[in-house]
Amino acid sequence: MENRPEITALLSLSIKMHINPTNDPRVYWAREVTFDYATSSAVRVDFMKFKPVNNTVSGIEKGDFYCYEVKSSVEDFHSKNGHNFLGDFNYYVMPEAVYEKVKAEIPYKVGVYVPEKMNYRGAWYDLKSVKKAKRADRERPVSEMLLMMFRSAARERVVK
Repeated sequence: MENRPEITALLSLSIKMHINPTNDPRVYWAREVTFDYATSSAVRVDFMKFKPVNNTVSGIEKGDFYCYEVKSSVEDFHSKNGHNFLGDFNYYVMPEAVYEKVKAEIPYKVGVYVPEKMNYRGAWYDLKSVKKAKRADRERPVSEMLLMMFRSAARERVVK
């Protein structure tokens, strides 16, 4: 991993493969999920996953959202962008060297994934948790979270 764009791309591919390693359509996720679109307070989460308890109405309502923010360097971590933790469980994804330098600054409830080793199936890293996320009090309703994820996932289908 040489430069920031390369690191970001590799970490992004790694978290995508961590979220849904077998490309299972029953794993609900999206990348670059934007909230409060077209307002001065718009925020974008790098990756988001939804895990329902089951497929009943109450199972969906009780489901959990996982948010992942990719940070490729200490400078990236210290930038004002990309600390958008809107989920029940929130994680940074960063190189271990970056984690070692910023670990004292990471909020108590936010977890961290770092690359462990290259995956045997491809050009991405298996990720390991070096700090487990604690459940946060989500402020947005399930319906809004799912709609924003759906909109982002639909954008991806149009791009391809």
